[in-house]
Formats: sequence, C-alpha cells, structure tokens
Amino acid sequence: MIQTIIFDLGGVLVDWSPLYVYDNYFETEADKNFFFEHICTSDWNEEQDGGRSIQEATELLISQYPEWEQAIRDFYGRWHEMMRGAITETVALLEKIKQSGLYRLYALTNWSAETFPAARERFEFLQWFDGILVSGEEKTRKPFPEFYKKLIDKYQIEINSAIFIDDNLRNVEAAKSLGIHSLHFTSAESLQKELIALNMAI
Repeated sequence: MIQTIIFDLGGVLVDWSPLYVYDNYFETEADKNFFFEHICTSDWNEEQDGGRSIQEATELLISQYPEWEQAIRDFYGRWHEMMRGAITETVALLEKIKQSGLYRLYALTNWSAETFPAARERFEFLQWFDGILVSGEEKTRKPFPEFYKKLIDKYQIEINSAIFIDDNLRNVEAAKSLGIHSLHFTSAESLQKELIALNMAI
C-alpha cells in the first residue's frame, strides 16, 4: 500500500530547458550542437546540481573556450528564461493527491542551490510538499544512492510503501536498485493511469 510519493521536479512539474534560450541563439545548427556537446554539456550542468558554484563552473569553461564567453555566461545569466513555467497537468494531479490527504509528498530534485530559491519563490505548489531535498544543497545528486538515502533517512520513509517518479530513466533505475517502486514519467495522463493501476485514490 502506497503511503509516500516522491516527485522529481524538472521535467515532471517544472518545464525547464536550455533550448528556450539557445534554440535560435546561434548562427548555425552546427554551432548549437557543438555548444551542447562540448561546452555547456549535461555533465557540466550536473556538476552545479551537485554543488559546484555557478561562478566556478562559468569561469572554467571561459578559460577553455574564450571565444564562446557570451554564450557560456548566458547559460546562467539567462537561466530564468529556461524555466518556462509549471507543467500544469502534473501540478493538477499533484493537487488532487495533496487534497486527498492520504499520502506523504516529497520532492527529490537535481537543482543548483543558487537557482532553486527562484523556483521556490515562483511556484506555490512547492509549498505542498512535506519536504524537498535539493541536490546542490546536499552536495550530491541523482543517480547516486546517497542522495536517495538522505531523503529516506531524513524523513523516515518506508521504502516498501513509497513510490518515486522521475522523467530521467537513469534516475528511475537507480531508485529501483534501492528497492523503491519507481515510475518513468512521460506525461501526466500516463502517470495518473499508472497510479490508479496501483490502487491509489487519485
């Protein structure tokens, strides 16, 4: 019987993408591809999610790619433009779950400690959670087991009665390896069907 639901935020409840800034930023598609494949890569961004400072991360890349300085600085200089808004369908589902009063709600998010306060201020639904663990604040991140364990230990979560939801399959598989029933998020509609199939009151 499910008693606790753990949500990822970006890609599940918050619509965030660097492409909102960079989709038409460069002169050529080749430049855009090079930028994301070799400069502001996913691995680079995840280091900030894991606790590295934005200033350190930015200056590191500028020292390596000085000709790309403005594009590098714009990654965090225009970060608020990448956070397009709430994924309203999932937020509506979260609200139904919250209003039922039947489940404990937590969030486990890979997010820079420096940018997360802007999300807290912008999105009222973040106040609906019983607790949120932010990777940048904890200095570790998904898919590392210690990040999941920090949440479990801090909030005394019984993993046998918990479910974890994330849009990144890598993070879902990591949670499963710890014995947490996990769902790969693709849409709010599919998620609702999967939760109903688990006999949850949604």
